[in-house]
Amino acid sequence: MKKGYSVGLLGGSFNPAHGGHRRMSLAALQRLKLDEIWWLVSPQNPLKPAAGMASLSARLAYARAVANHPRIRVTAIEQQLGTQLTADTIPALKARFPQVRFLWLMGADNLLQFHRWADWRGIAREVPIVVLARPDYTGRSQFSPAMGWLRHFRRKSPANWRSWPLPAIVVVNLGHDSRSATAIRARTPDWATHQDTSA
Repeated sequence: MKKGYSVGLLGGSFNPAHGGHRRMSLAALQRLKLDEIWWLVSPQNPLKPAAGMASLSARLAYARAVANHPRIRVTAIEQQLGTQLTADTIPALKARFPQVRFLWLMGADNLLQFHRWADWRGIAREVPIVVLARPDYTGRSQFSPAMGWLRHFRRKSPANWRSWPLPAIVVVNLGHDSRSATAIRARTPDWATHQDTSA
């Protein structure tokens, strides 16, 4: 990867990945002018229960089938790095790939509980944060505890994100998508062994 290569990081359990992740990733690639998006499939999200969590290998395989795009890289790199917390993963990625410009992608639902993440202010000081609007969450997320601090660093547009001084955050509407992993698990409890990845 050449210097200045840009990568959007989308972390999560992906339990399971679905078409909404793919559609939003493709829109982000275009809107943010990214070279790639990396789906960071977490071995175990510390804020989510292990019960009901499919194996990492099953989640990875399913996510790769859903992503199915040369510029969406599905990875379990946190397992390789030995990190579990985003606050540790991002500095480790920046050290391993010093030529890459990273930004962090999160749904508005995650912004609602961002203040519960370990060293969330430190995360904001490491990479620009792009919040993807989601139905039922975007309005409420603007009054989340974390936004009490982050709103001082809010940008109106994602243009020129590579040159932003940090912290910096922007909310981007890439079109609403109501699909959710929770709904898929409720509808198809055996999704990990199910072959249909069109959800």
